[in-house]
Amino acid sequence: MTTKINRRSWLKSSLLAAGGIGLAPSLASATSFHSPSAGNFASGSSLLWEHSPIFKEAPALRARLLANENPYGPSPKVVSTITEAVSLGNRYAHGDAAYLIDLLAEKEGVTKDHIMLGPGSTDMLEKTAIVRFMNGGNIVSADPSYMSLINTSQRLGATWKPIPLTADFSHDLKGMEKAIDSETKLVYICNPNNPTGSVTNASDLKAFCKKVSAKTPVFVDEAYLEFMDDAEDNTMVGLIAEGHDVMVARTFSKIHGMAGLRIGYMVAKPERIESITDLVRGTMGLSVTSLKGAIASVKEEKFLAECKGMNKECRDFTFAKISAMGYDVIPSSTSFMIFPIEMEGDAFLKGMFAEGVGVRAYNFLDKPWCRVSMGTMDEMKIFMEAFEKVTT
Repeated sequence: MTTKINRRSWLKSSLLAAGGIGLAPSLASATSFHSPSAGNFASGSSLLWEHSPIFKEAPALRARLLANENPYGPSPKVVSTITEAVSLGNRYAHGDAAYLIDLLAEKEGVTKDHIMLGPGSTDMLEKTAIVRFMNGGNIVSADPSYMSLINTSQRLGATWKPIPLTADFSHDLKGMEKAIDSETKLVYICNPNNPTGSVTNASDLKAFCKKVSAKTPVFVDEAYLEFMDDAEDNTMVGLIAEGHDVMVARTFSKIHGMAGLRIGYMVAKPERIESITDLVRGTMGLSVTSLKGAIASVKEEKFLAECKGMNKECRDFTFAKISAMGYDVIPSSTSFMIFPIEMEGDAFLKGMFAEGVGVRAYNFLDKPWCRVSMGTMDEMKIFMEAFEKVTT
């Protein structure tokens, strides 16, 4: 009992001291890796940093291609369900949370005590960081990668041990394994990776997870998994059912088109989930509208398949156009792509936003890069027109 009280007190004071770990990110910081204006974190800084334009007033955008959102969703059925659920806003939605957990457990092939819900998968990342690094330690991950869990860990005093991606932008699994020591509290893998869109071989990753999870938990972020042609073959969820100490995060923000509704889930061994729910209640941060929307969306297989198909069509179109202009695009299995550009990042962003096109710009490998999210086909045509005008 004393231990729990101390942990709760620690959590409360740590969150207050952190002063922003759980706050909604700004336009530029949602997937920010390292900004020159932000300063270094407690240990280590990424090979990649983001150009972060600050606007007194957000410019009107003809094409919003900067946050990896699904331009088609949520589905009409989900919208209808959410609309009907508004009138239930005076009631807690514990029953809906329990039902969604049952649906997801069946979908993932695990029992319901392996599922935890939260307001987006980022919530799962940050809560895991708080629990794992309350007493220090280090975290091993690729660089560059999605930085939410890593940033939170460092703000809590953890040491980050970044391992550069390989030449084909996959995870250097051998290098990551070598970096693990007695102080390693977690290994983090984002697959497909953000911001590169690249994929690490599933067989290699499964072998890695089996071996490494015997030493320390492995957290696999699968936010973009559903955009892959062979998603079921690439997920690590099956390892959890086999008893391996692997944690997998999924989100309704991407292919389900529910980014603004904030809901996601984690699949993990029951004891890993309990280590978090011992401190916080995962479902208390979820609204009845988000829960009922997610329940409806899980069943929208036809709509999700259509979104995946339209995303691929736009991705293929954009890849071909950009490649034809002589740019080296990293092959992507996600709802975005990234490639080096030949003009300074701030000037590029200024030009693109002036054309009403929102994108992201980074510096990586001594070059400026553009990351563009997939919108509708009309939006991708607007992007191409603006890109050609700004860069030529």
